[in-house]
Amino acid sequence: MTLEALHLQDILGGFGLFMFGITYMGDGLKQAAGDKLRDYIDKYTKNPFSAFLIGIVITVVMQSSSASTAVTIGLVRASLMTLEQAAGIIVGANVGSTITSFLISLNIGKYTMFVIFLGAMFIAFSKARKLRYAGDVLFGFGLMFFGLNFMGDALSGLKDLPEFAGFAMTMSNSPFLSMVAGAIMTALVQASSATIGVVQKMYQGGALSFTAVLPFVFGANIGTTITGIFASVGGSTASKRTAAIHTMFNVVGTTVGMLLLKPYSAFIKALTANMNLNPMMEIAFAHIIFNSLAALCFFPFLKQICALIKRVISGTETKRRTLDIPELDPTLARSLPSAAITAGIRAVEQMGLAVKDDVVECNQFLYKMDDMEIFESLKQNETDINRLDTKITTYFIQVSRSQNLSIQDENDIRMNLEVIKNLERIGDLNMNVSEFFVMVSERNETFSEEAQRDINKMFTVFNEMFNLTMDIYATKSLEKADQLTALEQELDHLEYTLRQDHFLRMSMSGCTSAIGASVYCDILANLERMGDHTCNILRAVRESLEVESSKIS
Repeated sequence: MTLEALHLQDILGGFGLFMFGITYMGDGLKQAAGDKLRDYIDKYTKNPFSAFLIGIVITVVMQSSSASTAVTIGLVRASLMTLEQAAGIIVGANVGSTITSFLISLNIGKYTMFVIFLGAMFIAFSKARKLRYAGDVLFGFGLMFFGLNFMGDALSGLKDLPEFAGFAMTMSNSPFLSMVAGAIMTALVQASSATIGVVQKMYQGGALSFTAVLPFVFGANIGTTITGIFASVGGSTASKRTAAIHTMFNVVGTTVGMLLLKPYSAFIKALTANMNLNPMMEIAFAHIIFNSLAALCFFPFLKQICALIKRVISGTETKRRTLDIPELDPTLARSLPSAAITAGIRAVEQMGLAVKDDVVECNQFLYKMDDMEIFESLKQNETDINRLDTKITTYFIQVSRSQNLSIQDENDIRMNLEVIKNLERIGDLNMNVSEFFVMVSERNETFSEEAQRDINKMFTVFNEMFNLTMDIYATKSLEKADQLTALEQELDHLEYTLRQDHFLRMSMSGCTSAIGASVYCDILANLERMGDHTCNILRAVRESLEVESSKIS
């Protein structure tokens, strides 16, 4: 067989379909999991063992240990997770990454087109989101096998090529070279499951020997660390330490595996021979057993390893303020609705503190627009505020279904639902402002000192308005309402005046930042609208008090 006779387009096309299938299936699983995935991470990573189990789950869902590690580093970067929790997830991610190689080794090729058909029908004709997500998973799963089989048929011809025969011999005789090749390929495609899927097919087709494939699998574990390293660049000390643990775990594990390559190969061959497994399943078993043993050996020493990494990578980890949200138990409404509503009000006050911190951080971002760590923190703030919105709103709706509510209770619930929605909208608008800052930074531009000073004025007035608003909400007193109204008028006037000044600067060619000039008015408008929402909260409190007073009269 000659090199020209090898169907390169089949190999490349099959690999493309295989990669697309993995990605599409992972996206479908993430959509189906929804916010529950984040809730599980929050709830079940309090100790290293539960974090280890969550690491397995999220890697299976995302179909990539690289992706789950990058997410973990992002959470650490935002100070939402400790280094010890992250270490548990990373160890679990390495075990979770073996599931794909196991799925690939299953002999379901003859059912592939049926799976693709079923997935396509769900996607095309289902109106229910859950069924469409299930269709995404099925379609991606089937496409992964279709691409793999298509690619495998072409790859099997490699064994007949004289050029590849020499390369395969070199790989068999030089396990270190095979390991390096696996690391490089995985770093390039950003998915160890894809690398291992390719070598599984090559081994099944007789193109590579077992002694060449096993180091390739070990090397894939090292290749996955590249994503984590990239994710930590420019990040916090904690995120760099997390990436270091991931790298250390995989490098040490691979080194031990290479030192024990011959006995481990003999063990796997003996085991799979007794079980009468197909060649692809042999590799899957080798991958599963190796990563699981490495995790079991590493896990008992997580505390010591974290302590070592902290000494090697010195620095102070930033601490994120933890929201003290009370336990929201809607069953309390059956016996004491007023107590249930009080718990909800305390949660709304905490949501208000989260929004306040979010706005302050965005104001700081104005002066450090190239600091993506602040932007990542702002994105996490937005996620937290949205989750609080959903959680507290759901709680008040559940309480509202109680049969024991007084007119006052119903009035309080209505007011709080409106306050929650306005707080959430302030968070959304604040996120818009931060994204405008990023747009300017990405063009390597900046705002003039005058523009920065003007935007800061808007932030200052808004912050004063927000503090007054939350005080009015907490006290249910309109004593400071006139102050808030006066500030709202000041903010409106400031937005109009600064906008006119900006147009004048532009007409006189005084703006040197093209993007900054374009989004400046949008930033002012968003800040002005944020002020409007504080007045909406004032109106909700005023209407609530009017209902109370009408009851008394």
